[in-house]
Amino acid sequence: MSAPAVPSPVPTVLITGAAKRLGREIALTMARGGWRVAVHYRDSVEDATKTVADCAQLTGGSMAFRSNLANETAVRNLLPTVIEAFGHVDAVVNSASTFEHDNIDSFGFTAMEKHMRSNAGAAILLSQALHTHIQQRNHALTADQTQRRGVVVNLLDQKLWNQNPDFFSYTLSKAALEAANTMLALALSPMLRVVGVAPGLTLTSHMLSADKFEALHKLSPLGRSSTAQDVAATVKFAIDNPSITGTTLLVDGGQHLMRFDRDFSLM
Repeated sequence: MSAPAVPSPVPTVLITGAAKRLGREIALTMARGGWRVAVHYRDSVEDATKTVADCAQLTGGSMAFRSNLANETAVRNLLPTVIEAFGHVDAVVNSASTFEHDNIDSFGFTAMEKHMRSNAGAAILLSQALHTHIQQRNHALTADQTQRRGVVVNLLDQKLWNQNPDFFSYTLSKAALEAANTMLALALSPMLRVVGVAPGLTLTSHMLSADKFEALHKLSPLGRSSTAQDVAATVKFAIDNPSITGTTLLVDGGQHLMRFDRDFSLM
């Protein structure tokens, strides 16, 4: 009689910036898909608590983890803390972003470094940490057990394919992360896949009125840009599909095919 199969552990995903907005939608989508969700946040304690509660109702496992992604020590401690709490991590979604306005006239090292640290550096360190974790898990497997693989999804921006001079440091940091996608996919294979997801105009902000957002959202070849649900579904698709790595999926209704001279918020 053959030995009973060992059940696979429930998969776990760390999502940065998951307390609210797009990160929250990704968290809920992954929870609906049966994933345990580690909800990262920086300052939004109440929002993180609500996201954890909502995810826990869907999949039975979610916890919040506070970390400042601009601090290298804090970033290096984040994934080990999640692993200690959940036992293992299978995927990381780098959704958190610093998004502050500057242009060529106001550009300086301080703004550039702030965006680079949280938007690019943190994502790279978390990818490195997940790779190390997957390697350690595989070393502990017996000869007849299947090697595990991990996946990182990096949230980018359609404006990388349709550039304008606004939000200069933010765009530089996302361009750096897009380049890192390819480098990480090569450096961390075959144990880790790395995929980019680039939304178009998805959620409004304090810089846009509701009417202006609706008008701008329609500016695309398809007559609509991305919704939070569209982007979250694409993140889950990238995580679930074992053949995708080193590329970016644009989810923007085709906005990257159009020419915009200014950032949406300044049009």
